[in-house]
Amino acid sequence: MFRKLGRLFVIKTRWEAYLIIYALALGATSRGVAYLDQYPGWGGKLLFLACTGAVFLAGAKILDCLKYEKAEREAAETPS
Repeated sequence: MFRKLGRLFVIKTRWEAYLIIYALALGATSRGVAYLDQYPGWGGKLLFLACTGAVFLAGAKILDCLKYEKAEREAAETPS
């Protein structure tokens, strides 16, 4: 039962990864807009950039992990 529930929280395809990255980007930009309101000027702009930059890094890591896991599965299926 817990295994089936746990599978819901595993990113299996690139499509799912793109949806999660999109959700992260929406949250990051809303947080960045709040920073622009709280810290006008360069400070707010730098914090906004940090929020969006974190999404780029996380998205790249998610997509790289999907590639690695796919290659690992294919290597395990191929008989030596």
